[in-house]
Order: sequence, then structure tokens, then C-alpha cells
Amino acid sequence: MLKNQKRLGDDWDYRTANTKEYTHGIHPYPAMMIPQVARRLIGEYGREAGVLLDPYCGTGTTLLEGMLANLDSTGTDLNPLARLIARTKTAPIDIGRLDGEIENFIEFGLDGAGSRNGHAEQPDIPNVDYWFSESVQRELGLMRGYIDLIESVRIADFFRVAYSLTVRKVSWTKNSEFKLVRMERERIEDHNPDVFSTMVGVLNDNRRAFASLDHALGDEPAIPEVHGFNTVVGIPTEIIGPQSVDIVVTSPPYGDSKTTVAYGQFSRLSSQWLGYVNANRVDSSLMGGAKLAGDVRFGFEELDDVIGEITDADARRAGEVASFFVDYRKSIGNVANIVKAGGFVCYVVGNRTVKGLEIPTAESTTAFFEMNGFEHVDTFQRNIPNKRMPSMNSPSNVPGKLGKTMKSEIIVVCRKSG
Repeated sequence: MLKNQKRLGDDWDYRTANTKEYTHGIHPYPAMMIPQVARRLIGEYGREAGVLLDPYCGTGTTLLEGMLANLDSTGTDLNPLARLIARTKTAPIDIGRLDGEIENFIEFGLDGAGSRNGHAEQPDIPNVDYWFSESVQRELGLMRGYIDLIESVRIADFFRVAYSLTVRKVSWTKNSEFKLVRMERERIEDHNPDVFSTMVGVLNDNRRAFASLDHALGDEPAIPEVHGFNTVVGIPTEIIGPQSVDIVVTSPPYGDSKTTVAYGQFSRLSSQWLGYVNANRVDSSLMGGAKLAGDVRFGFEELDDVIGEITDADARRAGEVASFFVDYRKSIGNVANIVKAGGFVCYVVGNRTVKGLEIPTAESTTAFFEMNGFEHVDTFQRNIPNKRMPSMNSPSNVPGKLGKTMKSEIIVVCRKSG
């Protein structure tokens, strides 16, 4: 039983809510927190807040909600594609100037696929022919060359986000999968996308999203800062000073990316086309991704016991779980240091299953914060009817052996003493 657990039924589920309002829906991403959860947490625990942090910001759901609540918001993420999306969705844009650039792009595309002029920028992508047809590669290269010449940084980023989604749509990947999985041969034969039309469609959809955000913001919104520092290593004091944050609202990874949600694989092709360096190494750079921990104790009996049971079944899998929690504990310690006395942390987590055993991530989150001078305030459990998650995964890592993924997640709220 979760500590002080409160089961609120459909109260936190938001089954019928529009989770893509404003710019929240400009680009898909694995396991995104829905905005209504972030909004409610900010409203309930950040009423007196001025400064917000999301230490695993992903594509910026919390940052956008923080901006809408007039908070000074900062986020960090190690995935460059996630940072691009987060930075873009939280930066107001000149709609008139954007319309002009979209019109210019459409004119560029009206030359026709066979005669279109322009600089084709095509990065060196391993196995590119496995994922894209030759004609799609050419069109993507031309569009990349066009985007690189856009003078306005914000408008260029707007185009890059649309370009990233276009890359996914026109590739031979299964768009319903997080990991890189190629379409079946029969589907590839029927997949003949119009690349420029796809891009224009995404541009127009996202333009409408930015117009709705423009109407919701005040005259001088506080634009969030998006960084790429690693909270496991430390939080730069020149960016966020000690005891300066009023509220943390975040959804950390459920575990290491290699065996849970593969953020790096999801974004790899788009990142490679955008020219990001080491796009194929994102998953190994995230928590628990770089090493296998040995025999380690965390000072929280429930977690130590579960890892011990996994060790009896599979020492390597136990090492992967322990590696994640080694990094997670360090990250929580660093986050704890920058929260003000009386400030709140709100972590939306999931208790994954490994070797048939439930990992007590929520309970461990509470325990780690209590070790850093926090007191537990609330724990809520919510169903996840509309969170972008696969319905099945491979918890044992045995090919073809599938299990159901989490159907609920847990919201842990703690407050810093003093």
C-alpha cells in the first residue's frame, strides 16, 4: 500500500480532456505528462510560487503550464530533440511573419518534385536506405537546406519541429512504436508519401496551435529557459541557485531507457536529419543507461528487497534496475538542494515491473526526498487512459515474450522542511 495513498477515481484521469490544447500537441513524444495534471499541481501547490523547475522536462509540458501561470520556469533534458520542442512550444511567435515564411515555403514546394531548385542538406545517417526511400531522402534534404536559411531563430525552430514530425511520418518506421521498428514489406510498398505536402500540413496544424497560445498569453509572458545539464551530475549554480526554487513539477523516466521507454530510439531519425551529434547515444546518456551497478544498498528496505529478489532471478537485470536508482537518488539529492524551505516537489512516476516484480519507484521517490530533509504531503494514483504509452512491452527482455505495461501512475508530493 502506498504511503498515505489517496485513490481519487477519475478525478486525476482527465479522460475527456483536450490534452493537445495550445502548443502541447505540436509534436508527439513518449510518456508525455498531460497538461491538466501539471496545471493542477501548479495550481494546488504553487499558489505562492514564483520559480518553477522541471528537472526532466521532456518536450516542455510543465514549462508551458508554468508560463501560462506566470511563473519563472526552467527545465532541462539531455535529449536535444526534446529541448528543441520544449524551447519552441514555449516561445511566442510573430504569427504574421510566420505566415509569410509558410507561404514562401509553399512557393518553394510548387516547383515540383522533379524540378525543385535549392540546396539539399543531407547529413550522414547510418543505414539511411533502410529507413527512407531515395525520393524521400532527396525531399528531406531540400527541406533541411531551406530551413537552414531561415533568418529568424524562432521561426526556424518552428520549422525544425514540423520537419522532425515530417521525418517520422514519411519514414519506413512504425509510428505507433517507441523503438525503431521498420514497417513490414507489404506496407512499405504502399507507403508513398508526398513529403512536401506532409510538411505543409504539419506547419499549418502547428500554426493554429501557436495562434491559440498567442491569445492565451499576456503582453509580456515569462519565457521559460530550457537547458541540457544533467541533474545526476549537478545543477549549475549560475543557472539555478541553491534554495531558489518554489516548486518542482516533473515526470521522471520510469527506469533506464534501454528497458523502459526508449526516448533516444524514438527521436533518433529526426535528430540525425536535424544534424544533432551522437543522436544514437541518447538512451545511454540518460539515468541508468551508462553502466551496471554492482551490489548496492539504498537505505530503503522495500527497494533493497525487490532488487535482491530480481538478483536471484537475473543478476544483470538487477544491475540495470540498481543503476537507474543510483542515478535517480543522486538526481533527487541535487534537486532537493535547490528547493526553498517550504517549497514543494511533485513527481509523477510509474511503478514498472521487472521479472514479475513491481519496482517501488513512487515509494522510493518519497524515501529519497525524506532522506534530503523533505516531508511527505500527498500521494495520488491516477489511471493513464491517454498517456502515450505502448499497451505491451518486453519486461523480461526475451524476444516475443510480452507483458502489459503500466495502466496507472502515481503522483508523489513532498515539502521541504524548515
